[in-house]
Amino acid sequence: MATDQLSLIFAALADPTRRAILARLSEGEATVGELAEPFEISLPAISRHLKVLEGAGLITRSKSAQWRTSRLSAEPLREVAAYMEKYRRFWDSSLDRLDEHVKRIQRERLK
Repeated sequence: MATDQLSLIFAALADPTRRAILARLSEGEATVGELAEPFEISLPAISRHLKVLEGAGLITRSKSAQWRTSRLSAEPLREVAAYMEKYRRFWDSSLDRLDEHVKRIQRERLK
């Protein structure tokens, strides 16, 4: 069963460790060891997280001599933002209606 790119991205973003790795990579490229520093998990576990992020297109990895670095690839996040934008309009409308309802209740209590 083929998985669409948006599903891969959301699956990758579902894990807090992977989100933290992306946040770190937004500051610049890093090695596996550097990415592992704030976590109490093994280097192989970090490598597995990186494979998921790479598979979703959220990072690119390169090898130079003995160092393997990872770099954020933000383009797939634009696809997520475009998808979420459709729902932002719904949320804004719902929140506007809720705000009006709260104001109406407050006015009625002041009477």
